[in-house]
Amino acid sequence: MDGSTTTQTVGIVTPRIAKFTEPVALKCGAVIDEYELVYEAYGTLNRERSNAVLVCHALNASHHAAGVYADDPTDVGWWDNMIGPGKPVDTNRFFVIGVNNLGGCHGSTGPKSINPRTGKPWGGQFPVVTVEDWVATQARLADHLGIRQFAAVMGGSLGAMQALTWTIKYPERLRHALVIACTPSLSAQNIAFNEVARQAIITDPDFHGGDYYAHGTTPKRGLRVARMVGHITYLSDDEMASKFGRQLKYGKLAYSFDTEFEIESYLRYQGNKFAEYFDANTYLRITKVLDYFDPAFEHGGDLVRALAPAKASFLVISFTTDWRFSPERSREIVTALLDNRCDVTYAEIEAPHGHDAFLLDDVRYHRLVTAYFDRIGAETAADAGTGILHHGSKAAA
Repeated sequence: MDGSTTTQTVGIVTPRIAKFTEPVALKCGAVIDEYELVYEAYGTLNRERSNAVLVCHALNASHHAAGVYADDPTDVGWWDNMIGPGKPVDTNRFFVIGVNNLGGCHGSTGPKSINPRTGKPWGGQFPVVTVEDWVATQARLADHLGIRQFAAVMGGSLGAMQALTWTIKYPERLRHALVIACTPSLSAQNIAFNEVARQAIITDPDFHGGDYYAHGTTPKRGLRVARMVGHITYLSDDEMASKFGRQLKYGKLAYSFDTEFEIESYLRYQGNKFAEYFDANTYLRITKVLDYFDPAFEHGGDLVRALAPAKASFLVISFTTDWRFSPERSREIVTALLDNRCDVTYAEIEAPHGHDAFLLDDVRYHRLVTAYFDRIGAETAADAGTGILHHGSKAAA
């Protein structure tokens, strides 16, 4: 394979539901008595159950990482260019799992779900969750599937935060971590963008304190603005200039407050589309998940100490024009891992797309991931039949 995206696909996929009746205690102190996680799986789990790969989703994505649905062939998985037969994460060799996290709005238990204690939707009463909570419930899903150890856990952006947390919380349960377009914690600027988005939702008259389900409303105006703010941060200035520049929608100035520039039209389109399918309460909670992520916080700000439990081997990737989670922040992670004598491969990809680059086709990026999974595949094949589970070892002193 040359590293470019192929036309092969995992084909038609069907979501699955895992039900959990054992209560889960969340970091915020709340307890959820029972919950469901929706997930998809691609490929075949081998006899040793050693070829499983967990794919963690970012802010507005879901369990639907690859393939299409029988009733909607246009609904293509959000990382379909990465996952499938002959693709970088080759489903001919790996059993790939995508899961919609707790608090989500794509089928897993979240604010839209019925609270069994009240018989009504959780709404604004659904607890605030964290990356650590998500990873804990993902570990329960792995138990449910009989997977003791993942060959790899991977993700981009918020998904990468989950992969990194796996290496800290469950160091024995994964051999490799792919940490793509990540940061060890959000900057003040990033938190500020998230707060503007939240305020747009909270101050929408249709929000009703998060209980808009009971009022038969949806805070679409707030969601639209929140999504528009987010999209500005996902693209680089160069990418916006290349795609839109100062192009006028109708070729002349209208001297009005309607959409005149193509970039305005694009942002409104994205905002309107997002507001039709995403849940506002989920959006509020996921942005808080981002804000709260800071593994060094409980270690006096020392990232080296925070990452000390890690035993996995790492592939860390950043993109040059990602100003939201800049390469400098990925290098902080790499430095802390190296200080812990972890096995680390780091690549800084020159790409014009900004933060969204981790989702897009880039030959160098896909070749790198392909090569890394070739390494994982070789290890998995070598271990087949031994019944022994391994993890990446610390580099020699």
